[in-house]
Amino acid sequence: MKLFTVGTRGSKLALAQTEWVMAELRKIHPDVDFEVKIIKTKGDLILDKALDQIGDKGLFIKELEQELLDLYIDFAVHSMKDMPSEVKEGLMFARTPMREDPRDVLVLREGLASLDDVPIGGVLGTGSKRRIQQLKKLRPDLTFVPVRGNIETRMGKIVTENLDGVVLAAAGLHRLGLQERITVYLDTDTCLPAPAQGALAIELRSDDYLVKGLLKNFYDKDSHLTAVCERAFLEGIGGSCHVPIGAFATLENGNLNLEGIFGDELTEDLYKWRGEVLLMTIMPVDQTVEIAEETEEQAGEKLFETQLQQARTLGETAAKAVLVQMSGGK
Repeated sequence: MKLFTVGTRGSKLALAQTEWVMAELRKIHPDVDFEVKIIKTKGDLILDKALDQIGDKGLFIKELEQELLDLYIDFAVHSMKDMPSEVKEGLMFARTPMREDPRDVLVLREGLASLDDVPIGGVLGTGSKRRIQQLKKLRPDLTFVPVRGNIETRMGKIVTENLDGVVLAAAGLHRLGLQERITVYLDTDTCLPAPAQGALAIELRSDDYLVKGLLKNFYDKDSHLTAVCERAFLEGIGGSCHVPIGAFATLENGNLNLEGIFGDELTEDLYKWRGEVLLMTIMPVDQTVEIAEETEEQAGEKLFETQLQQARTLGETAAKAVLVQMSGGK
C-alpha cells in the first residue's frame, strides 16, 4: 500500500481540513494511505502582533512549502484564502475540491441576535481590513480590535476581552462542527468574502506526477471555476490576504458572475466592480474535427480548460476595472 505524507499546520481547523481531504481521497483510492506531518509556521508562532504588522505574505505557508521542496512531504493542505497571489516556483495547486460556505459570520455575545443589535460604540473582534472597511460602511460607530489565535481562542475573547462579538469565516466553524455558535451569517452584499474563502488549496510539486495522478479526479468543477476567477482578481490587483480585497464568483444558468472590491486604506473608500461571462458549453466550430477524434473525457477536459480561461479573464478584467476606478479613470 502506497503511503503519502501530508503536510499541515497543527490547529484543530487545519487538522480537520486535512483529515477531510485524506478521507475523500481514500474513497477514490482505497489502495493508498496517508500520514500527517504537522509543521509550525511563522504565523503560528507570532501571536502578539497583527498579521499585517509581521510583514510576510507567506505567514502560514512558507515552512510547508519548504518541506515540499525538500521532499519531506508529498502535498500540503491550506486554506486558499491564506495563499499569496503568486505560487512559489516549483510548486502548483491541484484543482479545488468541494468548497465550504464562503460567507463571513458574526458570533455575538449572549443577548445579541444581529449586527443591528450591537450597541452604539460596540466592539467587534477582527483583524481583517476587508471586513472592517465593509462593516464600517454600515456601522461607522463600531470599534474593531484585532484578535489572533485559533477559532476557539477568538470566540473566547468575547468573554475574556469583553467584546460584543467576533467576525469569522463560516467555513472554519462548519468544518469544526461549530455551526451552533454562529449568531448570523453576513450576506455577500453586506460583507464580500476574501478571494477563494471557504476553498481548500492542495499544494504539490509541479514535477510530481505520482501525486498529480492521486489528485487528478479530486475536484469540484464549480468550486474550481469560482476559485480560479476570484484568485485571478486577487492576482490582477497584486494583493495579499492582508489588504482589503474581496471577491465572490457564482454560477447561474451558464453564467459566471463576479463581484470584486478593493479598499483604499488611507481614504477608506471601497472600489467595486460587477460583471459576468457566459461560459462556453461547446467548442468552436473550427475545432470540431480535432474534437471528433478525441475521447469524451479528453473533449470534456478541453472544454473545461476553456471555461477556466474565461474565468481567469473575467477576474483579470475586474481587477483592471477596479484599478482604473482608483486612479480616477486615468
